[in-house]
Amino acid sequence: MRAAAGVPYRLLEAVPELDGGDGDVANMLIQGDNLDALKALLPYYKGAVKCIFIDPPYNTRSLVAAQYDDNLEHSQWLAMIYPRLVLLRDLLAEDGSIWVSIDDNEGHYLKVVMDEVFGRANFIDTVIWEKADSPRNSARQLSSDHDYIFGYSRRDDWAPRRLPRTEAANSIYGNPDNDPRGPWLPGDPYANKPYSRGQFSIDGPTGRTFQPPPGRYWRVSEERLRELDADGRVWWGPQGSARPSIKRYLSEVSELVPRTMWRKEDVGSNRTSKNEMRALFPDEASFGTPKPEALMQRVLHIASSPGDLVLDSFLGSGTTAAVAHKMGRRWIGIELGDHAETHCKPRLDKVIAGEQGGVSEAVGWTGGGGYRFYRLGAAVFDADGHIADGIAFATLAAHIWFSETRTPFTGAADTPVLGVHDGTAYALLYNGILGDRSVSGGNVLTAALLARLRTESDWDGPMTVYGEWSKLGAARLAEAGVTFKQTPYDVRAR
Repeated sequence: MRAAAGVPYRLLEAVPELDGGDGDVANMLIQGDNLDALKALLPYYKGAVKCIFIDPPYNTRSLVAAQYDDNLEHSQWLAMIYPRLVLLRDLLAEDGSIWVSIDDNEGHYLKVVMDEVFGRANFIDTVIWEKADSPRNSARQLSSDHDYIFGYSRRDDWAPRRLPRTEAANSIYGNPDNDPRGPWLPGDPYANKPYSRGQFSIDGPTGRTFQPPPGRYWRVSEERLRELDADGRVWWGPQGSARPSIKRYLSEVSELVPRTMWRKEDVGSNRTSKNEMRALFPDEASFGTPKPEALMQRVLHIASSPGDLVLDSFLGSGTTAAVAHKMGRRWIGIELGDHAETHCKPRLDKVIAGEQGGVSEAVGWTGGGGYRFYRLGAAVFDADGHIADGIAFATLAAHIWFSETRTPFTGAADTPVLGVHDGTAYALLYNGILGDRSVSGGNVLTAALLARLRTESDWDGPMTVYGEWSKLGAARLAEAGVTFKQTPYDVRAR
């Protein structure tokens, strides 16, 4: 069976003259359609991306920018987003998460699609981002002040990194009794959940008796409450006659659990992001819908750590890549058309040069690093589904490895044996990999060549070999534990 006709699978071609900074291979700026680009990345990065953020067209029935058609029929928009989400899911690490920015035009439909692709159990939450600084008096009905960000994970045990404590969060702690342990917050002593030792009466310092309200229980046992009181960890009010409160000390609390309401004062607004773009490119028209750097900083902080891989396949103004770079993450950004070169590249070059806008000061950014620039090139398969002429061994090897194992290819591209997966070795005889195109030593499987593959790989178990032809019959192959697949006919396009 030959590769499926009409299934696109294109190469990523490096454009060294457009690399930025030191040309760090860990970071990739890709120009081209994101569906083809995601397919091209899959053989190398399946399950490797820790955090995905995308800001797809909102389908607002307007042309928001030259590179995006934001006026699709509802069914067309869903047909556009669904296959991309499937590919993004495959690229996402087992402990990774994806965050998608959207508004009410398609948000509720997107939620249903993401439930299907990622699983309802893996829904993290809906973030409400306050995008507006002031009401839009021109609104026909209500002035929309927010967008949504849907979060999903690969596993339902995903947990965010907590946020650093802020002065505002700490300001609610006080120390009216000059407790030597420092500022504290009075905690509710009662709980709603039934507790077998949670029903008792206790006398305060003034002799006043306290017990839980009807239907509630003490949070701790009587013995524990008296121990805390003896240790000065219970507050009875300034006169000693109030209900007991268990102190929660600032010195003992952890960092902050991320909340779902993200205020403009904390993560910026549309006005913030447009001002950031004007500062970067004062002589150019602003990108239509940029995201503020502080918003992206919040996403990347809770969903990744330094060194993790971040992906944005709707790169837009380049915010995700810019902030990921400043925060020490590896990144892949995909952007359609000339915009990758005319907008994203200049912005990232400024980041590498040490620009001090956005979150630079907050994260201590001073410059450095780099990226490699790629464009979508030739298709691996022609219109009939055959392997196209001129495809390099490494490219076909990665494709075959992924199609067989569904794992990214990390082996060497200079040997016919690609590796072993789940008890089977995989080998490719193609494009003169053995340095000999003759029948006995090139792309045709012979007894001598099979022996060589066994020796060089030190593997005597099951083996799948791709090649132009096999001189070994079916019985001999079965006896040797070899499955032979003929190129190009048995090479499957995704």
